[in-house]
Amino acid sequence: MPAFGFEPAEAIAHLRAVDPGLASVIDAAGPFAMELKKARSVFAALAEAIVYQQLSNKAAATIFGRLCGNFPRGPAGLTAERLLELSDARIRAAGISRPKLKSLRDLARRTTAGEIPTLARARRMTDAEIIERLIAVHGIGRWSAEMFLMFRLGRPDVLPLDDYSLRKAYAVAFRNRTLPSRDILEKHGQKWRPYRTAASWYLWATLNRPQSRSPRVTVTLE
Repeated sequence: MPAFGFEPAEAIAHLRAVDPGLASVIDAAGPFAMELKKARSVFAALAEAIVYQQLSNKAAATIFGRLCGNFPRGPAGLTAERLLELSDARIRAAGISRPKLKSLRDLARRTTAGEIPTLARARRMTDAEIIERLIAVHGIGRWSAEMFLMFRLGRPDVLPLDDYSLRKAYAVAFRNRTLPSRDILEKHGQKWRPYRTAASWYLWATLNRPQSRSPRVTVTLE
């Protein structure tokens, strides 16, 4: 199993010490249970992320399985070179939309050109360097790059400010009636450094608990 780039116990102790409000969230959520997903390669992880965009997990898993059925050993055989050899018709037949086809092609070309790092190289790069490389791919935005950092590489200090669920979780956890702006979340999150990944996970955990005593959250336009 992939390992975190930080010690969870140290992260939790730090978060408790710097933010009493988050300490209450941690108490309610219980043990840190964030799980990392194994990546065979950066290419394979991003290809899967592209397929899963804006789909339910069940539907995306079915489509991704069909796509990988074109390769020897299924998902283990998914490589940039093999994807480039596959016709557009075969890819589309798996249920891939035209925009996602364009993204997959761009990802594969950039990977074979050496623009997308290997896993070994990515582990030696900074978060900012990885994000810069990944968002150059058509269809890969900052959020997708941040999810890769968090759930594939286990990076310790990622705060996905554009994640709607995280903003909603913040409002629930801190009993705010409106969603925080990006700036407010970023400012509050400064105290959580260098363990904003763990803080994010605990905030997300609040959405999995009954919220009957929490105020209703309303969205405000910014």
